[in-house]
Amino acid sequence: MTQQMVGTELTFTQAFGAAERQVLTDDAVEFLTELVSKFTPQRNKLLAARSAWQADIDRGALPGFISETSSIRESEWVIRGIPADLRDRRVEITGPVERKMVINALNANVKVFMADFEDSLAPSWEKVIDGQINLHDAVNGTISYTNEAGKIYQLKPNPAVLIARVRGLHLPEKHVQWHGEAIPGGLFDFALYFFHNYRQLLANGSGPYFYLPKTQSWQEAAWWSEVFSFAEDRFALPRGTIKATVLIETLPAVFQMDEILYHLRDHIVGLNCGRWDYIFSYIKTLKNHGDRVLPDRQSVTMNKPFLSAYSRLLIKTCHRRGAFAMGGMAAFIPSKEAEQNAVVLDKVRADKQLEADNGHDGTWVAHPGLADTVMEVFNHALGERQNQLAVLRENDAPITAEQLLEPCEGERTAAGMRANIRVAVQYIEAWISGNGCVPIYGLMEDAATAEISRTSIWQWIHHEKSLSDGLPVTKALFCQMLKEEMSVIRDEVGETRFNAGRYQEAARLMERITTQDELIDFLTLPGYELLA
Repeated sequence: MTQQMVGTELTFTQAFGAAERQVLTDDAVEFLTELVSKFTPQRNKLLAARSAWQADIDRGALPGFISETSSIRESEWVIRGIPADLRDRRVEITGPVERKMVINALNANVKVFMADFEDSLAPSWEKVIDGQINLHDAVNGTISYTNEAGKIYQLKPNPAVLIARVRGLHLPEKHVQWHGEAIPGGLFDFALYFFHNYRQLLANGSGPYFYLPKTQSWQEAAWWSEVFSFAEDRFALPRGTIKATVLIETLPAVFQMDEILYHLRDHIVGLNCGRWDYIFSYIKTLKNHGDRVLPDRQSVTMNKPFLSAYSRLLIKTCHRRGAFAMGGMAAFIPSKEAEQNAVVLDKVRADKQLEADNGHDGTWVAHPGLADTVMEVFNHALGERQNQLAVLRENDAPITAEQLLEPCEGERTAAGMRANIRVAVQYIEAWISGNGCVPIYGLMEDAATAEISRTSIWQWIHHEKSLSDGLPVTKALFCQMLKEEMSVIRDEVGETRFNAGRYQEAARLMERITTQDELIDFLTLPGYELLA
């Protein structure tokens, strides 16, 4: 069923029930329509520019710092400022906008909850609409949830500060169309969260705060700045009311951090090391460069030279401009076995200690059970301070493009390849079934980690690499392993769950995107076609 909203240019392909009527009010849809009609054409140009830039890299060029913006990098300027409730972000938790998750995350021992419409949410229409209702209820302090056993979840006093992560520029919202094309998912998420919550957020002493994912260029940052300024002017709000943190999780963006901060300077408060997506982007961007093929995913850790350079450059760049430098994700989840849990917490502690020592202002966890451990690390590092903005890393040698692009040493193993297959298939199965955030083998997997798993194998096949034992990685080897690992998954999850799930569809999609000659940009795009 399609329905045209009266007086708008938008067409909605889903019937309006009570939830839709609550979120898609006439005034909200009018604001959304203004944003879509004003900003979609330029967004489409930005996506075309991505493709043109990538074609240049595919032909043999390498990314680097941009000569024509050197004046921005070399001159002295700072961002507009950071609101009081965002000055201490030592531990942030992330998770999808599902009701129970929102309550548990806001109640966790953390400073900030990043409520996610992006990588940890499979954006079915129902989940996207319910997510808006859940965040509205959270902002108003009325959110509660009762599980099947009758247990009631509700907010404690002084919950974490809420930041909403909208979908990336590349992701459509297929259930809403403008001039016959799906509208940008990020504009849908932004418009509705901002419209319904900005008054109450400001009344609460907070504000409309956002995380922006998958940014690739300063032009994309400038586009978001225009969106934010338009929204502020439309509702007579002072410039800089809307604040954003940008994830530096693409290889092109690491060379444009000063420019991204500068073009968003009225609205930006920091950058974040989105390490898993960054590794995925390194593979994807340099996919035609056979000398830069990554080893097993498990061995690509933050102490590898190219990742260490990325973290240190982000800190130095941000702090020079008065902006926060947020650390990356601890994807581990606590274990119920005491001995195993101690190992998990030791790994998390070491990882976060490295970030704190480097000068990050805070970091991410995926599970409330890690919050106390990570809080302890940052409490110790910060002492009486709210953040580490004073850590300027002025004595660091300049970080070069060569360091950021340095190939990574490590083994390519059959075990690593098989693990990639099992993780990717199970994640894709969960995602197309409507769940974008899944615990697999002790890690909280989201789209980013599944992206590494499948692009890594594609890269090994494409460049005719061999495993460390000498076995050539071919399409045939992958297909054989996929078949064998499907049997392992069937044994692990059980016959009933396997047959009731969408594992065969997931395996077909995994095979298609891993063996086709052209590397597909994001698995969530073909995945979205399989999602209700």
